[in-house]
Amino acid sequence: MAGSNGCVVYYRVSTARQGASGLGIAAQREAVSRYLAATGLDALSEFTEVESGKKRSRAELDKAIASAKAYRVPLVVAKIDRLSRNATFLGTLRESGVRFVAADMPEANDMTVGILALVAEHEGKAISQRTKEALAAAKARGTELGGWRGGPKPTDEMRAMAAQSKREAARTRARELAPVMQELQEAGIRGLRETARELSRRGVPTPTGKREWSPVQVRRLLDSMPEEIN
Repeated sequence: MAGSNGCVVYYRVSTARQGASGLGIAAQREAVSRYLAATGLDALSEFTEVESGKKRSRAELDKAIASAKAYRVPLVVAKIDRLSRNATFLGTLRESGVRFVAADMPEANDMTVGILALVAEHEGKAISQRTKEALAAAKARGTELGGWRGGPKPTDEMRAMAAQSKREAARTRARELAPVMQELQEAGIRGLRETARELSRRGVPTPTGKREWSPVQVRRLLDSMPEEIN
């Protein structure tokens, strides 16, 4: 099952009001089923949150987001109208950076567009700020920033910064894939070649965005994993 054609589905129900509101699990599953049939997406995994009147739990949402990030696929919910009023849901989703689709409003959804815009704005500002700081530091050292088509001439410090950024990206991807690797190990899949084959079969993107894993890539991923996964 290719990750590029997949998605993760998240349901949220209330034990007290789901029947009267029309937002029960059956109605949500029907809405999602129609959306998946129309788009050709496959549900890689599903998570259901039971909302308590006293506690705003988000354990299943956290799992759904982790799964969507690991597979790099959208997170699909059935209906946006109720979730749009849930600050915990929107806050968690906004911070996660996962792609988000509401089955009842896959297009022209102001709330969805707003979330994506905020995420993009945050990421854009962070990248811009890091670039400005790197250029300012290079200029302060006397590095000439103009006259070379490739941009500022790389210094040893800039190369070190680039290497550090690459290591951080590897650690971030390792954290994203930790739930998948844990699942494989619990299923008895531990060898490098066996793990590479299974990740490729599932369509899990490599750190460079490809769909075919090699044993070397798996080894590098494991080296960046939390100790409990190794």
